[in-house]
Amino acid sequence: MIENSKNEEETIKIAFKIGASLRGGDILSLVGNLGVGKTVFTKGLSKCLGVKSGVKSPTFTLMNVYRAKNDQGIKTICHIDAYRLNSASDLLNIGAQDFFDDQETLTVIEWGDKVRDILPRRSKMVVIEALSENNRKICFKK
Repeated sequence: MIENSKNEEETIKIAFKIGASLRGGDILSLVGNLGVGKTVFTKGLSKCLGVKSGVKSPTFTLMNVYRAKNDQGIKTICHIDAYRLNSASDLLNIGAQDFFDDQETLTVIEWGDKVRDILPRRSKMVVIEALSENNRKICFKK
């Protein structure tokens, strides 16, 4: 699936569409340059899946965990930012594997391309590309 977005609102709508197809146990790798909208996309996913608290970028904390309420078997969203990690094994050191194996968790990893070597094969990918200052191409790969 390939969609175009001209603003944050459209990015959130696209995230809603993709979020509706996700289930507990899914791992979603977000790939794209700095400032392209990965966190905005995650906010849209989280809203779709019933997260009530404000979603913030985990750039400095590396991982935020949110409670979700939906009919898709997702009770927890684990939001990881791999931007500052030195290696993929750093992700395992913060306990991410526990979330990968949890069938009631959706794991969303910003900068997922930095840790692709340790992601399970079942991982899905969203590539967000800036076509211009206000235009994004969002590609969902199962």
